[in-house]
Amino acid sequence: MCLFWGTVLLWKTLNEHVNETNSIHNIFHTRSFPSTAFFLLYWLSVCTLILLSFLYILRCIFYFRLVKAEFLHRVGVNCLFLPWISWLLLLQAIPLRKQSNNFPCQMLWWIFVVPVVILDIKIYGQWFTTEKRFLSMVANPTSQLSVMGNLVGAWAAARMGWKESGVCIFSLGLAHYLVVFITLYQRLSGASRFPAALRPAFFLFVAAPSTASLAWSSISGSFGVPCKMLFFLSLFLFTSLICRPSLFKKSMKRFNTAWWTYSFPLTFLALASAEYSREVKGVVASGLMLILSALSVLVFLGVLIVTAANTDTLLLENDACLSLNGTKTTNN
Repeated sequence: MCLFWGTVLLWKTLNEHVNETNSIHNIFHTRSFPSTAFFLLYWLSVCTLILLSFLYILRCIFYFRLVKAEFLHRVGVNCLFLPWISWLLLLQAIPLRKQSNNFPCQMLWWIFVVPVVILDIKIYGQWFTTEKRFLSMVANPTSQLSVMGNLVGAWAAARMGWKESGVCIFSLGLAHYLVVFITLYQRLSGASRFPAALRPAFFLFVAAPSTASLAWSSISGSFGVPCKMLFFLSLFLFTSLICRPSLFKKSMKRFNTAWWTYSFPLTFLALASAEYSREVKGVVASGLMLILSALSVLVFLGVLIVTAANTDTLLLENDACLSLNGTKTTNN
């Protein structure tokens, strides 16, 4: 559920583009989105994320065995990146743009990035040093979350003016993204090891290159050819997935929190399209941005409503993310 905080950043980005782009102004006949709504959404997101973080701390205290199982699980360990990704996104979405470069924000960046680097050392180190944790054995679509933690951290660093830190973390994320992408593309781990309930996580294929394009755009200062290549790759992968609805048929029979991975990649794809529209300028680019942004918001609202109607399933101890193939995966 931490995955939807990018919607706040999308709102801020669209507000900036409405002010800058005439084609959007001609469609909406407005120069800005309601600022009060953005402030409410932002602070609601901050309060909700603080509450979720507090609840997870309580889980660590009273249900440490579940946290340990999550840390040792090949899917659950990737989900540990989500809170830090969420905080980094909210850090970039601060209502006052100038405030993102001050000392408190820079300290917060370090607080949120250090756990990501620690998890990197743990996960990436196991991939090439531990016999039972080879990437070809544990790779699954959620492995891209570990990459996204680095890319979002690099994106946030570059937007604060820390170019060298951004390049450092970006290089770490991009190198491992290529390895993970090739491994998943070859299906070395086998499709049967990833349950149907978690198939919405296939949309993380869209989120990773979109995030990489945004990060490199902030580092280089423009949405150049490398950023466009990554954006077109994410657009192609998104098109490939939506053309195969039968892949997600079984996962849609019963609600689970994996549905939030429908919203998160769409948000990043919309953010990348906004940067592409800013660079290219034109009706086609602006129209693509509006379509993807509208789709992202609609999916976000739909999943939010369904989640509110199924809150009882969020309290179940038998989490789908920790029960892949029953006891067969416990040794992995």
